Amino acid sequence: MSERMRALLANASVLIVEDSESLRTLYLAYLHTQPWQTNGVGSAAEAIAAIAKAAPNLVLLDLQLPDANDLELLCALREQAPDIGVVVATGYGSVDLAVEAIRLGAIDFLEKPVSKDRLTQTLRNALERQLLRQQVDILLGTKARDRFHGFIGKSLAMQAVYRTISAAAPSKATVFITGESGTGKEVTARAIHAESPRRDGPFVALNCAAIPRELIESELFGHQKGAFTGAQQAREGASEQAHGGTLFLDEIGEMNLDLQSKLLRFVQTGVVKRLGANQERQVDVRFLCATNRDPWSEVQAGRFREDLYFRLHVIPLHLPPLREREEDVLLLADELLQRFALEEGKRFSGFSAEARAAMLCHPWHGNVRELENVIRYAIVLNASGEIGSAQLLLESRQSSRLTSYPATAPLLSSVPSSIAAFANVPNGIIEPLALIERRVIEHAIAVCRGNIPEASRKLDVAPSTIYRKLAQWGGG
Repeated sequence: MSERMRALLANASVLIVEDSESLRTLYLAYLHTQPWQTNGVGSAAEAIAAIAKAAPNLVLLDLQLPDANDLELLCALREQAPDIGVVVATGYGSVDLAVEAIRLGAIDFLEKPVSKDRLTQTLRNALERQLLRQQVDILLGTKARDRFHGFIGKSLAMQAVYRTISAAAPSKATVFITGESGTGKEVTARAIHAESPRRDGPFVALNCAAIPRELIESELFGHQKGAFTGAQQAREGASEQAHGGTLFLDEIGEMNLDLQSKLLRFVQTGVVKRLGANQERQVDVRFLCATNRDPWSEVQAGRFREDLYFRLHVIPLHLPPLREREEDVLLLADELLQRFALEEGKRFSGFSAEARAAMLCHPWHGNVRELENVIRYAIVLNASGEIGSAQLLLESRQSSRLTSYPATAPLLSSVPSSIAAFANVPNGIIEPLALIERRVIEHAIAVCRGNIPEASRKLDVAPSTIYRKLAQWGGG
């Protein structure tokens, strides 16, 4: 623990609101050796008076008070004293009430009876988180934000992302965005553009993984009429389209090494040359790029140029996965429920306590994109009312990932017996290789949740191969 945090804890205070005098006395005894000051009261009225006299940093709140019904005091605290952190304590079997308290803004919950170690550690963690949040507010001179340019999230991890975006936006320096698929890399790029002096200029996004390799140079730099077969007229590339604005290169790790060298020259000079052209053009763009891989590992593996890495990796910005943003899950879920229900013309009252608990426990390997899919699925297949855990189908999704799909999708070069087993072909039946190949590719795409670059890596084929196959089958 840093000296700064020790000093903050020494000046912090915790208020215990517990109507049972014996429990209140026990909690105070448990905590008497802790560095923060601890006081206790036995009712909602006493709690309000104590908070008015000297607002604590944290409140341990019993939800069964004689003069307040369940969440009544919590709601009052959230409305009148939002800077105070709250940890709720509930009796056995009241987990649904605790989950609702989390939704309303509580940091954590404890289920009685509470051991000394559990009480101490939970309060320490909550208090440290609250103190850090308060320090962030002081440094920024603002309150923590739960929405920011398309993002929804109030966690400390997202506050750090918002700060980096705000700090980096006014500069022309390149921002290298990393994060798992579904964490919001393009949302980040658009937020940087919107916060920058170039906000009135164009924002051009180019997904390097969604374009066949033989076409990506033309998409980036443009081409002249007749530059290659099918080039029936001259066309501006993304680099010229972004003149005066921002050029976002998504999944830049999918760009081949030859094109990386041309991109490096463009980044260094600001000069572009269309395919088939003799004349160069000067453009003014701000570069943003993103990848779901570890860029330095790609450099070490020889798949990404080291000189380009150092040219682009000026301001690194890593997006946290949703499993590290637990306090944002329910906030996002409620927002998505309202948004998708409006789109579908339906009305839903919200999520059940069991559904909320299930969402908090789910690992969200697909991050926000997976959460969006889960909630949209529930809305489309249900008419109205409350959405329960069964409608979310989280358990079936998780079990299918763990049992139905292999860790790595079967390769096209697998032995015939394993291909037949995967393709679910009865013994003695021989099917055309093209049909089995299609099944393998479509299965890989499904396992990777539509992420074709990831599927291509698992299949050990170029992404352009998969895109061509999809086009042949009418799926691209």
